[in-house]
Amino acid sequence: MTTHENPTVWLTLQAHDAPALITFYTEAFGFTVRARYDEEGTDRVAHAELIWPEGSGGVMLGSHKPDGEWSTQPGTAAAYVVTSDPAAVHRRIVDHGGARRVSDLTEKDYGSSEFAVVDPEGNQWSFGTYPGES
Repeated sequence: MTTHENPTVWLTLQAHDAPALITFYTEAFGFTVRARYDEEGTDRVAHAELIWPEGSGGVMLGSHKPDGEWSTQPGTAAAYVVTSDPAAVHRRIVDHGGARRVSDLTEKDYGSSEFAVVDPEGNQWSFGTYPGES
């Protein structure tokens, strides 16, 4: 198992079905669960942390709490994930099913190989090799 330092920036989101979305992110996208705390006696997730295995990025998520102090509408997040092998991630997501394809794997004019999907809750995800300007 790879050990990563804690991310300094986290994507945060809420989900209508957080347990299912966590399963989707681990099985289809390849995230790993670092922490998960369920609300006692329910099928709701109070807080979960998922780590991207190729770097220090992470996602914090939980079940939607419309009246909560920190509430976001499910399906409104968007993220770009850097991967050294977008073809393998694309293949895993397509083979898994459950994501709506926005764009197939393509070579961009700025040198990145990338694709985009929408997860089962409606969040937008792009995966590619572009690491940002150095």
